[in-house]
Amino acid sequence: MKQSIYLRDFLATALIVMISFALLGGLSVAWSYRRSISEKSEMMASTLRETARYVATQHLYYGVELNNLNLSMWLAMTSGVSGFDLLLADVDGVIGSCSEKGFIHIGKTLPESVLRSVSSDGYTVRVTDLGQIYPERRQVVGAPLTVTLNNSSVIFGYLFVSSDMAAFRQDWRDFASVFILIAFAVMIFAFLISFVATKKQAEPLKEMAGAARRFARGDFSTRVQDTERLDEIGQLTQAFNAMADSLESSETLRREFIANISHELKTPMTVITGFAEGILDGTIPQEKEKRYLSVIASETRRLSRLVKSMLDMSTINSANTEDMLAGSFDISEIIRLALLNLSSKIEEKHLDVNAEFPEDAVMTRGNGDSITQVVYNLIDNAVKFSSQGGVISIELWKKGSRAYVSIENCGETISDDELPFIFDRFHKTDKSRSADREGVGLGLYIVKTILDRHNEDIFVTSSNGSTKFLFTLTIA
Repeated sequence: MKQSIYLRDFLATALIVMISFALLGGLSVAWSYRRSISEKSEMMASTLRETARYVATQHLYYGVELNNLNLSMWLAMTSGVSGFDLLLADVDGVIGSCSEKGFIHIGKTLPESVLRSVSSDGYTVRVTDLGQIYPERRQVVGAPLTVTLNNSSVIFGYLFVSSDMAAFRQDWRDFASVFILIAFAVMIFAFLISFVATKKQAEPLKEMAGAARRFARGDFSTRVQDTERLDEIGQLTQAFNAMADSLESSETLRREFIANISHELKTPMTVITGFAEGILDGTIPQEKEKRYLSVIASETRRLSRLVKSMLDMSTINSANTEDMLAGSFDISEIIRLALLNLSSKIEEKHLDVNAEFPEDAVMTRGNGDSITQVVYNLIDNAVKFSSQGGVISIELWKKGSRAYVSIENCGETISDDELPFIFDRFHKTDKSRSADREGVGLGLYIVKTILDRHNEDIFVTSSNGSTKFLFTLTIA
């Protein structure tokens, strides 16, 4: 059965609250009951001692007998103050005075066992009916009444203090009822707070689940409302929205990539198909076949370069960053080799090359093959867009823990509107299309991707017919 997370959290919290209240309530009620019993026993023992002292004094100094009516009246007054019932019995167990209304127990006889137990247990409170003197069992404490005659203690009677258990239980039940009622109200309030809190806590998760389902259907515009919470839920919300931004950006780039690659593939394939069919069906005269076959070959090479560039992109994106940064190489040697490989293109445009390198090798960290591709692409780009007979300037220097490589050419100025997009995939200005029909618009994107994987930076400036690319490398 499907259960929401907030319902499970609420049930868990409710169970914890119920168990806590049950344990707390049970322990509190049991403790209060035992404490009430203990306090009542102490009060009964205190009443017993004070009454025994008074009766002994009256008997010794004033000759008051235990069956004196005034003594019964005094016991009744004491009972009204203390709340306990009192009995006075002689040494034979015959009750001479009592505190209850109508003095109903006077004349009754206590069993010998009761008298013996009183003589031995001191002020121990017991639950008994005193040999059926009372119709119900009570809390009772008793003590012998003694006076000192001729330096010896003589027992002249017995005193009993009792309390009705039914009244005590009723008082305790009233207290327990109030406690349980308050505990139940607090527990209901805790349940409501827990329900609201867990539901509110689960709302962002529920919203994220809905957003994730919309992502699965291809809708990457959905975002989770950020309530600016500072806890883990708030952090999760921010991370989720950041992930959504990344997914939306990736989806946009994917669509742009598919559109661009479709466009780049469509043009040469259309040319190849059209000219090939024209040659096959005789539309193109035989004397012009060689010309159009050269166009087909050129477009085929362009397709080959496009596929190679895409494979390079795939290789770069799948490479492990730690592996790429594990190696080291001499960047000055890489620049020299790139110039040597491009010497024919440089000579074809009659370009001058000004190169300034340190005398010693400049060892930098990274993948030598990948950085070779960066240098080759940048110099090749500079050659393509240099004016005929222009100058290419290449500089290499060290500063702190970094090496800096600058490649500058003289040609057309790149507008400020175009500079932010120069490293995008398939980005080619109209001027570059006319000057570089052989390009596929991936060279600078590959450069930027490789340097990003190396955690390095690249900058470009263009003004007054001079365009400069500057990138960094970390000294090994």
